Amino acid sequence: MARLTSKRSRKTGLPPGSLVHIGEQKTETVAITVRHYDEQQFQEKSAATFEECIPYKDGPGTTWINVDGIHQVETLEKLGSCFGLHPLVLEDILNTEQRPKMEDYDSYIYIVLNILQYAESKGEVVNDQISLILAKNTLISLQEKETDIFIPIIQRIKNGKGRVRTRGADYLAYTLLDAIIDHYFVLIEKIGEKITSLEEELLQNPAPQTVKRIHHLRREMIFLRKSVWPLREVISGLERGESALIQDTTLFYLRDVYDHTIQVMDTIETFRDMLSGMLDIYLSSVSNRLNAVMKVLTIIATIFMPLTFIAGIYGMNFKYMPELEWPWGYPLILLTMLAIAVFMLAFFRRKKWL
Repeated sequence: MARLTSKRSRKTGLPPGSLVHIGEQKTETVAITVRHYDEQQFQEKSAATFEECIPYKDGPGTTWINVDGIHQVETLEKLGSCFGLHPLVLEDILNTEQRPKMEDYDSYIYIVLNILQYAESKGEVVNDQISLILAKNTLISLQEKETDIFIPIIQRIKNGKGRVRTRGADYLAYTLLDAIIDHYFVLIEKIGEKITSLEEELLQNPAPQTVKRIHHLRREMIFLRKSVWPLREVISGLERGESALIQDTTLFYLRDVYDHTIQVMDTIETFRDMLSGMLDIYLSSVSNRLNAVMKVLTIIATIFMPLTFIAGIYGMNFKYMPELEWPWGYPLILLTMLAIAVFMLAFFRRKKWL
């Protein structure tokens, strides 16, 4: 449940724009990678400071500045001073529990979204927040740790394949968005396999452990919905084309990303409904099993009621009971009790109660 709530207590009482890192405390060194390219050339280098990136800011071609590690406040302050970022943007970058959103600051666009992956070792969805700052001819991406989902994009840029080398920074931003959202489908497929396996287990042999797995997946669906649902507003805001930083040719591709986002959201809602239905099926199955047990016990008790009555009568041991002196009294009573039991079993079977 910790992932479903925001921990903002460290910022209580601080003025807006105060730079405080909210998230997992890390000690790794911040890695800055600069990639500059156009149709003819491609350059890639590591930068020690953001001052080294300033010459690429307003130059020709497209510059992609990628930052792995956002836990150092001083480094983010230098980024803001070098590229003229608003203090509220830096504050949002440092808060790793942000809701996906898009903000237009005229000279640049700030986008926040989540990279979601399924950790098999933990058996849950892990989240890595990524911030994109789209300016003229420049795209800055900031994330908590290095991810491998952008490797195919980097390879295409290096090899000059695809349209990314011939387009601007807005198309590069679309490419990153598309890669992130396409990776959601990989995550959904894995969760779908978990739900299918759980459904088969539920129908064949439901157990208390099954309920725990259902509740675990339901929490995962709530977390996914919280992470993906606002993304529709983000893509819709970019698709409207109100910013001069996004070219008309890129808007068509953003519409495709919007369609993919809707598909992801529909699938998440479908999975939520399936898990709710599976919980109802489990409760019904447990209730039916209990009813079957109670039915058998009730039939057994009903059969033994007349037998207990007869045994009770002949167990009173009054002196003048006429049957006490019969030579065949004992076997006759036993046969009578057996006949009553057989008759009642046959009657129950005829009524289809057995």
